[in-house]
Amino acid sequence: MRIVIAKPGLDGHDRGAKVIARALRDDGHEVIYTGIRKRPEEIVRIVSDEDADALGLSTLSGAHDPLILTVCDGLRGAGLNSVIVFAGGIIPERDRASLFQSGVRAVFGPGTLSASIFDFLETAAKRRRVGEPVGVGEGTGWHWE
Repeated sequence: MRIVIAKPGLDGHDRGAKVIARALRDDGHEVIYTGIRKRPEEIVRIVSDEDADALGLSTLSGAHDPLILTVCDGLRGAGLNSVIVFAGGIIPERDRASLFQSGVRAVFGPGTLSASIFDFLETAAKRRRVGEPVGVGEGTGWHWE
């Protein structure tokens, strides 16, 4: 898969995003890391320009709701409904429902094993092959982990 890993907002802590980007690359995926402090519209443009299958958003700043929701809205607005969106970082359980309703398919917190993310992406790929909705604009309101 072509996967964009992005750091939305002003959060400058990118160690986790870099670790995940490297792990995904080592697992055979083509990974594009955007670097830190990207605006939601920049992330949407990068996903479009790179023809990405998936987008991983990493956030530790506490601004996950407005940032991730804006990215998901931007993806749908750009017609990128099939992009699989997942998130990671410090995202409390109480805040996850709104992310899932916006089209995020999984949230991975601190300490998540890389294998869990690989399994998620493999499941997404299998679901896509059989025609099940997996993207941010497809069947919004459900998720799996």
